[in-house]
Amino acid sequence: MFAPMRTFSQRIRAAILVDASLYEEVEADRSATGAAMLVVVLSSLATGLGVGARQGVTGLVAGSVAALIGWFLWAGLTHLIGTRLLPTPDTVSTWGQVLRTTGFSAAPGLFRLFAFVPGVWGLLIYYVATVWMLVAFVVAVRQALDYRSTWRAVGVCLTGWLVFVVLLNVYVIALS
Repeated sequence: MFAPMRTFSQRIRAAILVDASLYEEVEADRSATGAAMLVVVLSSLATGLGVGARQGVTGLVAGSVAALIGWFLWAGLTHLIGTRLLPTPDTVSTWGQVLRTTGFSAAPGLFRLFAFVPGVWGLLIYYVATVWMLVAFVVAVRQALDYRSTWRAVGVCLTGWLVFVVLLNVYVIALS
């Protein structure tokens, strides 16, 4: 039976709950790319506000732009690695599908807004939300790449992250 499409807030809630059916839904919904982008921006803004961004509005905007660029790159690397280097016979995916699912996986980052809590609690909130986002990213990738194995998705995500970090370091060194 076909389930009705969820609202934006229902999708965010499902993404926070790491509901695999949500990732299947946004994978198939081409109109959800803008909403996925909005989740990445909202998560970035929550992080900036939660950690007390000192650069004001300019810092929040720059952080959001950096988050969007990072999302595009990591999703692109994940798609490339998952469909070209580590596919399964069932793997059929587009970059847009990976973008949409991984964009929604940023939803647990909304809790980083509460990282301002003094002392160890703020740090704990920040790191728990970060790990939560990574778990959601793995589930999103597993669904977008039609993997049956979560471990394969972990391998693809880890490989994509390592390549991303290397490229980022090369870029920073080139600017120096």
